[in-house]
Formats: sequence, structure tokens, C-alpha cells
Amino acid sequence: MKAIGYQQLSPISAPNDLMDIELPQPVATGRDLLVKVYAIAVNPVDLKVRQGAAAEPGLHKVLGWDAVGEVVAMGDGVTLFQPGDRVYYAGDLTRPGSNAEYQLVDERLVGHKPSSLSDAEAAALPLTSITAWELLFEHLQLARTEPNSGQKSDEVLLVVGAAGGVGSILLQLAKVLTGATIIATASREASRNWVSQLGADYVVDHRQPLKPQIDALIDQHGLGPVTHVASLHATEDYFDAYIDLLTPFGRIGIIDDPEALDIMKLKSKSLSLHTEFMFARSMHQARDMDAQHRLLERVAQLIDQGHIRTTLGKKLGKITAANLRAAHVELESGRAVGKLVLEGF
Repeated sequence: MKAIGYQQLSPISAPNDLMDIELPQPVATGRDLLVKVYAIAVNPVDLKVRQGAAAEPGLHKVLGWDAVGEVVAMGDGVTLFQPGDRVYYAGDLTRPGSNAEYQLVDERLVGHKPSSLSDAEAAALPLTSITAWELLFEHLQLARTEPNSGQKSDEVLLVVGAAGGVGSILLQLAKVLTGATIIATASREASRNWVSQLGADYVVDHRQPLKPQIDALIDQHGLGPVTHVASLHATEDYFDAYIDLLTPFGRIGIIDDPEALDIMKLKSKSLSLHTEFMFARSMHQARDMDAQHRLLERVAQLIDQGHIRTTLGKKLGKITAANLRAAHVELESGRAVGKLVLEGF
């Protein structure tokens, strides 16, 4: 089968960093699905793995943790799917990724693809949807409502780094499924427009001090204090501002990897800090791994009911080493809006 992989750690500009290769087609056993991959998306985790984990000697490492495809074979323990099902999933960080024509994935991590979306549109969603859902409802524990119920709460959610992949779906989920007031950060006009379209009630500039801007919103619009923070980027830079802004017993949820945070600064307000890593369930074979299946099924429902839209930002052509390299370069630039997707071999 065709695949894209690498062997050694090298900058993305190196000619042999990502290569078109041929690998044996895997065989499904147990609860695994064998999926013929039709579309993939690129995420920051691809960059982190490529920059930090070489392949085993003589082998190639295959990245990719967002895919849409068709079930073509199953292990004898599969109960949730049938051959021919169109599916979408993020998969398991410890296994070969989706930058290949065929991939094995545990059925408990897989959902039926939203029927109203194209393959490319759906490929933009799994990893970020899982991350955003777990962050909002398992870690930050925002109160959930029925979709677009119009019910308002006293919760005020600050989303920092809101224009990226996770932010783009998190804003929508928060808007549709909670009554919280949503304050998003964005600095460029394109990203400010993007987050406003996706559900932000107010937008502030993360290149400027946050507290004066949010204090002005509170004074002007009568908002309550910030109760929850979704920190999707540069947590170290904003950590003190979060503590300043949050009401006592507020919650901070992070998805990035700050080198050092002084958590004792949280104590005087009894704040809580939560780390989200969507691969935790699969990596550690958690008893509730199937929570991700149920989550993806629910997100597909919300999409097909018209409550949520795809976060596809740009299509970069077929799934080749050259196009994947271009996607990695654009993602490394930090200027991508929405998700970068490739489709077809």
C-alpha cells in the first residue's frame, strides 16, 4: 500500500524528511477495523512526533491522527460497524497513523462519518472534536444544555488561541451546548472574523494585555467575571492573567505543553488546573475507551442536524509526501486558520 513516512529526525526542509513509500497492507484482528483511507487532516501532534520521535532502525514512522475512510475488513471482536461503513476517527498515538492507504484502528475510537459532509470536510473534525469535548465537559465541566436552547448561564468562558483547529470546534460546541458567554482571542482580521462566525460573543486581542480588555467588556456589557479558561496556546505567557481574571473556584483547561507553571499561584482563589490529552484513553487502554466512539457519534448528529459546521480551512491536494510537507510548513508558521486537509492517493 502507498504511505508517507520518515526514518530520521530532520527539519521539514530536508529532502528525505517525509517520503512516499510502500508498506504491507495490515490485517484486522480483535476489535480492529481495517479502514481504506480517503482523507486526512494535519495537526500539531504530527509536528511534535516528527520533530521528536525517530522511526525504529530500518523502519518508517507513519504519522496522521485524523482520517475519514471506509471499513473494508474487521476483526472477529467488532460489534459497532459493518464492512462498507464510512467512518471518521483520530485513532491511537501509539500505532501507525493515517498517512497511508489502509489503517488499523480500534472500533471504540471510531464514529460513523457525518452523512452531510464530504470526506474532506469530515476529516477536519475528529481529533479536535474529541479534544474540545473532553476539555469543555469532562475537565472544565461547563453545564450542558440542549442544542441551541437559548438558555443562558452565569458562566463566562475565555478561549485563548481560538482560531486554530481545536478552538474552531470548541467555540461551536460551547455555543450550541452551553449557555456560557464566550470571549475568544484573535489578533488578525481574518481570525477575528473566523471566531466570530463560529460562536464567540466577544473577541479580544491576545497580543495586548487581556485583563484591561476583558474588564472593559465587563463594564460595558455587564458580564460576570470569567469562570472558565480554555488555554489552547502559549499557556505560560497568559497564566498570570488567567489567575487575575478568574473568579474563585474557576477552572483552567490546557492542551499545550508549558515547561513550567507555578501551580501554587492558584491556591488563593482555589482555582483548578486541568490538562487535556485526547490520546490518554487509547494510550492507556482505559476501561471507557468507547467514550470516544459515543462522542464522535454525538458530534456527527449535531453536524447532520445543522448545529455545527466543518472546521476545514484549506485543502492541499492529494495525500503525497510533497503535499504533506507543505501542510507541515504551513502549520509550523502558526498562521493556519481552521484545519488543513488532504484527500485521495
